[in-house]
Amino acid sequence: MSEVVHTFTTTVPRWQPYVVPVDFATATEEQHAAMQTTPSNKGISPYVLTLAHDPETLAVRSPLFNLIMYGKDGLASSERELGAVAASIVNRCVYCAAVHASRFTAQTKRSDVIDAIFADGLSATIDEHLQAIFDFSAHLSPTPPEATAADVRALANVGLNELEVLDLVLSSAIFGWANRLMHTLGEPIKD
Repeated sequence: MSEVVHTFTTTVPRWQPYVVPVDFATATEEQHAAMQTTPSNKGISPYVLTLAHDPETLAVRSPLFNLIMYGKDGLASSERELGAVAASIVNRCVYCAAVHASRFTAQTKRSDVIDAIFADGLSATIDEHLQAIFDFSAHLSPTPPEATAADVRALANVGLNELEVLDLVLSSAIFGWANRLMHTLGEPIKD
């Protein structure tokens, strides 16, 4: 029997859509083309197969997501992942928090950071550089946003330049959108 996962964990749960995903074998040419823009080399996920019901949107969403999360310039990839974790915690997206916490840990070998965040949530205390990134993303993610000029100054004080701050804004913002979309389309399941 499957149960919905409600707590944050680094074990990535299975995401189960509420609607039947597109069947890759019978997908239209437009759906196939849209699915080819996904960044994963692990196959096409149920989430992408669900998004493929709207191939025009998926064809725009995936390249934008890829540029924001995997861009070569600006903010380090691990710091973009930390921004995604913060946004996902604010938005209570257990699936995205697990995926991006795992990516942060794999890139940095810093499981202590994610352990602290998952233990203490938005009150977590981590090293100053990562704290500024985490706090800014967390403050940017509620509706309405709570980020202030002091949050931006904290980023500058730990050495982030304007491009890096922009990358953090974009990675946090895209997860504000992605988390809400995942919640409306499905749920994280523990088998």
